Amino acid sequence: MDHDLVVRQKMTEKYLLNELDSTARDEFEEHFFDCADCAVDVRAGAMFIEQSKVALAHTSESAPAGLAVTPRPLVKPGWLAGLHAMLRPFALPVMAVLLMVVGYQNLVTYPRLARSSDSPQVLPYASLNVGSYGSEGPVVTAASGKGFLLFMRIPPEGYSNYTAELYNPAGKKEWSLTIIPTAGQDEWAIQIPDAKREAGNYILKARGVTAAGDSKEVGQASFELQTPK
Repeated sequence: MDHDLVVRQKMTEKYLLNELDSTARDEFEEHFFDCADCAVDVRAGAMFIEQSKVALAHTSESAPAGLAVTPRPLVKPGWLAGLHAMLRPFALPVMAVLLMVVGYQNLVTYPRLARSSDSPQVLPYASLNVGSYGSEGPVVTAASGKGFLLFMRIPPEGYSNYTAELYNPAGKKEWSLTIIPTAGQDEWAIQIPDAKREAGNYILKARGVTAAGDSKEVGQASFELQTPK
């Protein structure tokens, strides 16, 4: 199915409101599974519908009995099953808000993400040697809310993969990352994602995982994060 045809015929909106026949529905589903733009639009519309359940249910309860609408059977069962009957009396207001959501994404969110991904950046970084217990770690200076790079070196010990774990100054694990080593490689560049972090001493731990699934801590390294205002 051609993407331009999907846009012209507003098939995303028709799919969410179950207005496509079985053939068109199957073709559209095959299309959005391979089309990132349509997949995002469908997910955004589905999220909006889920958030609208409470408001729509409340409105349905207060509506006069004479306005009750007999639900039309779904053409094809799917993850939107059960919503069609509830949405049909309110199709126009739902569609209006849905179009506003999709329009905001297309005009604001997506271009901003595209600009961000296309713009080169110079990130703060530090080099860590895992296993250097007790040594004073390097200092990383990063603006509050911004990410940075850690170049982590692990002496090769024959593990199938490694797990890197970042612990904040309070000793709480923030995240973990699986690393698949290649022959002869002993250093990896890890991009720490943007987040509001407090300044202080952080610890990066590495665990080795054998082919049998056994895990063992192979070392750790610390660094100090400074967040100037």
